[in-house]
Amino acid sequence: MSTALVTGASAGIGRAFAERLAREGSDLVVVARDRARLDRLARDLHAAHGVDVEVLVADLSDRAATQEVCARLADPTRPVDLLVNNAGLGLRKAFLDNDIAAEEAALDVMVRAVMLTCHAAGRAMRERGRGTILNVSSVASFIANGTYSADKAFVTVFSEGLASELAGTGVTVTALCPGFTRTEFHQRARMEVSALPGLLWLDADVVAQQALADAAAGKVISVPGAQWKVVATGVRLLPRPLVRGGALRALDRFRRRS
Repeated sequence: MSTALVTGASAGIGRAFAERLAREGSDLVVVARDRARLDRLARDLHAAHGVDVEVLVADLSDRAATQEVCARLADPTRPVDLLVNNAGLGLRKAFLDNDIAAEEAALDVMVRAVMLTCHAAGRAMRERGRGTILNVSSVASFIANGTYSADKAFVTVFSEGLASELAGTGVTVTALCPGFTRTEFHQRARMEVSALPGLLWLDADVVAQQALADAAAGKVISVPGAQWKVVATGVRLLPRPLVRGGALRALDRFRRRS
């Protein structure tokens, strides 16, 4: 039986990954900051699907806690076959208006933790000759919209580079780049997105399903939803000045609530 480790597993896309993987028979290591939520998730998944679910409480903005996750990924006696790097957070203010500590915490979770866990998992998987790394990025990684876009751009490009480095080893790397997905993310970041048309929204379970299918097929970039495939292709083809201008207009339109 395979084992998957999912960060940010207590809610949103991470929870959707955990639920789908449990339905498919994978044992799990679920990682997040909220022990109570993780314990409930573990009980529910074990009861519904009979899989083993290990709870690992960790704040990935803390280096020591991240190292505990890395140690679990590197443990040769308890191999992890699939790493899903999903943990992330939204930023409530524009960069220069935001507290720099909040910016650093976001960088730690969405960049540093991804790099450290991929290093630990990638080495262990390469040694075994098999494994899958799935890093949750965003369509925002293709545009220029504050530090969230910059953080996710690192995830996308880093994943592409790591996929090339691991080519031929039996280990694959996929960057998942979803568009707007119905989760707690936007409410937590206090983003005003009520004006967005319904056709732009994705379901978290569908996102997880498509990502796992693309990872199994060896795709390096996964963009769920036909509408977001069009958007992702378009922004990558447009001249960068137009992409930057469009991102700023979108930011003004969907300004985060203070």
